[in-house]
Amino acid sequence: MHGNRFAAALGLVVFMGIAWLLSARRRRVNWRVVIGGTLLQLIFAVIVFRVPGVDRFFTAANTLFLRLLAAAQEGPRFVFGALGGPESPVGFILAFQGLALILFFAALMTLLYYWRVMPLLIRGFAWLFTRLMRVSGAESLCAAGNVVMGIESFTAIRPLMAKLTRSEYGTILTAGMATVASTTLGIYVLFLKDLMPGIAGHLICASILSAPAALVMSKLILPEEGMPETLGHQPRLEPLEADGAMDALVQGATAGMQMLLGIVTLLVAFIGLLAAANGLLGWAGRLAGLPLSIEGLLGFLFRPLAWLMGIPAADAARAGNLLGLRFVATEIPAYQQLAAALRDNLFTAPRSPVILAYALCGFAHVASLAIFTGGAVALAPDRRTDILAAGPRALVAATLACLMTGAVAGLFTR
Repeated sequence: MHGNRFAAALGLVVFMGIAWLLSARRRRVNWRVVIGGTLLQLIFAVIVFRVPGVDRFFTAANTLFLRLLAAAQEGPRFVFGALGGPESPVGFILAFQGLALILFFAALMTLLYYWRVMPLLIRGFAWLFTRLMRVSGAESLCAAGNVVMGIESFTAIRPLMAKLTRSEYGTILTAGMATVASTTLGIYVLFLKDLMPGIAGHLICASILSAPAALVMSKLILPEEGMPETLGHQPRLEPLEADGAMDALVQGATAGMQMLLGIVTLLVAFIGLLAAANGLLGWAGRLAGLPLSIEGLLGFLFRPLAWLMGIPAADAARAGNLLGLRFVATEIPAYQQLAAALRDNLFTAPRSPVILAYALCGFAHVASLAIFTGGAVALAPDRRTDILAAGPRALVAATLACLMTGAVAGLFTR
């Protein structure tokens, strides 16, 4: 146990060291951001994992989320019949039982935003990031907004998008890919709720922990070289333009449908391409007498990184495969396979799936790179070159941020 925690502590240093080695300007790294973000992660983790009574808050949050999830399932069950519920005669169908939940949570989050509940939370986290880490207001607002809204958080800084520095573009892209939106959280909970008690609370914690980690990694890999316009203060958070609560619900459900179609499109395309690539690699591997696959190769690369999150060596290979799968095929099939491994009792230590649940909780995959860079370019077309240049570095930074969150979980998971 102590050896695994030592590995997780070492992992924090190694992951930040990798980011520094990949930095565009090592001498320009702002160490206040790095130290402040790391301390913020650790303090939050201590509060969550060690302060007496806090676990009751997250237990209550988990219970509330599960009740919302049960309510959300009534819509698909009404529309699709038995196929939309857990009693489906043909088993679990992702499109009917999983992805359809996005519509419910998108509508709910939009309504809460209209009622000023979400803006209050976003401003609170943004203020904390600005004060402790000295990042620009646009960066802190976007990082905080991504925890709640996902890519829609870009619209919160729409008036500033064309004025950001290249480093700021790197930060907002990293924050988007290192966290998950509350609208998709329900899918992961649906996969794991019967296998990991308290999973909703864990995933809420993971997304919050990854926000400062994203700021740390982005500022290591792409340090600030200019003077951000919103340095030291927060821009105004734009209110939702809606003619009442019902209009907000309709807007949210419509946005959820667009998100659902986007996810379905990406899953069909990327998993199909992954199968084609694996077919070619498998053919080449058979000629060489080796079992080759994209997931296997990436799993081999991620295996030592999984150990550095505090996952026991006996589980590191399986964990590396899941991390590699997330990188190329999105987090949804990765969480599905995590659930399957739990059902089959394939992990040797109970801490391994908990750490993985934290590390997989992010949009750090190739598909998201296209989504987030495309969204940013749409809002600032004149800065296309800077945004596209920052994109690949942001994906690496987001991946390291998720690993950092996993290592923090590895430090405190019993």
